[in-house]
Amino acid sequence: MVYRFFKNTFLFAFILSVSCGRSTGQINSENTDTVKETDSIVSVEKISPKLVLGANRTEAYLPLLKDKKIGIVGNQSSLILNFSKNKKVPAYTHLVDSLVSLNLEVIKVFAPEHGFRGTADAGETIKDGKDIKTGLPIISLYGNNKKPKPEQLKDIDIMIFDLQDVGARFYTYISSLHYVMEACAENKIPLIILDRPNPNGHYVDGPILNPEYSSFVGMHPIPVVHGLTMAEYAKMINGEKWLKNGIQSDLQIINMENYTYDLKYELPVKPSPNLPNAKAINLYPSLCFFEGTNVNAGRGTNKQFQVFGSPFLNQEIYNYSYTPESLEGAKSPKHLGKLCFGEDLNEVPFLKEINLKWLINAYKSTANQKDFFNSFFTKLAGGTELQHQIEAGMTSEEIKESWQSGLEKFKVKRQKYLLYK
Repeated sequence: MVYRFFKNTFLFAFILSVSCGRSTGQINSENTDTVKETDSIVSVEKISPKLVLGANRTEAYLPLLKDKKIGIVGNQSSLILNFSKNKKVPAYTHLVDSLVSLNLEVIKVFAPEHGFRGTADAGETIKDGKDIKTGLPIISLYGNNKKPKPEQLKDIDIMIFDLQDVGARFYTYISSLHYVMEACAENKIPLIILDRPNPNGHYVDGPILNPEYSSFVGMHPIPVVHGLTMAEYAKMINGEKWLKNGIQSDLQIINMENYTYDLKYELPVKPSPNLPNAKAINLYPSLCFFEGTNVNAGRGTNKQFQVFGSPFLNQEIYNYSYTPESLEGAKSPKHLGKLCFGEDLNEVPFLKEINLKWLINAYKSTANQKDFFNSFFTKLAGGTELQHQIEAGMTSEEIKESWQSGLEKFKVKRQKYLLYK
């Protein structure tokens, strides 16, 4: 096999991307993709040159795939990165394309929320289909089929999980991780986790989820910002016996090299349609609470999760305005076609904690407060307490103080599963 002759990960990734034909082994420029301006959220210069992603450590996981029938849980973020010739934009090979070009037997792809190419709306039902580029069948892990069924796993010898998370409890990729681990454990399929950075891994914050309010946007008793990578989270799921009947997933973790929790890693592509850049990802844990209110969090604009607004906010207090439109990834945004008054947060300094003041002030400034919250807010908050605290007039400081006991206990638990410094 080709991989036996390559010890340098980056060299191997580069050769995979430029010299492997789809089936003939001839040079095929289509196998190397340059991130389009609309897809890219960072230039190569901002990607740590010392960091080696799990997906790039091909020498560590290709031997595990030899003579195996392979399933892959992936999307547009499942990339092997390398440097383009002009070094101004990232160049990449998709994990699926790389394995197929090596004539490894990939037989099926499983896609999370937003689909395999990552263009579907949040919450949109994704149908099964076929990947245009490779012809591989794609099984949706969203909608009514969140957990792979035994018949969908038939003939798979080993599964690879490679998704870019953003470190927030309500970001559903960790829920997909839970169900994939459970299904693989039940069907005795080993699971390889290709680890990636957590762009919000530099802090832990938020209320701990009450298990009574478990849902797909919050399955486990963790805070909103958990400070774990995907591989670490998988270890916690196993270690805390959160899978059905305490079953254990057979994990093979391909960890990163030279990663630290304080590393400001900016993602090469959008992890989902409405997180277009590093600012949105950093603000997401604070602004996603608005999804459970009558306030729009920038969906239907080009500043998703960087602005918020509503027709019901006091325009004497909020002088920033915008009108949500129907866009890819947000076809029917909240308050579509209506003028919203709110705030532009693009100049806000880099957050190292959840900011509740935007949420509290918006509630106070809404004329009809009884219509501010909806039932989804309880799922996002992981219980009813946060809404009751805001309605009771508690300050941000008072609310956050109420989180501290739970956070301290979680941090002790988290320590057991950390892979990096």
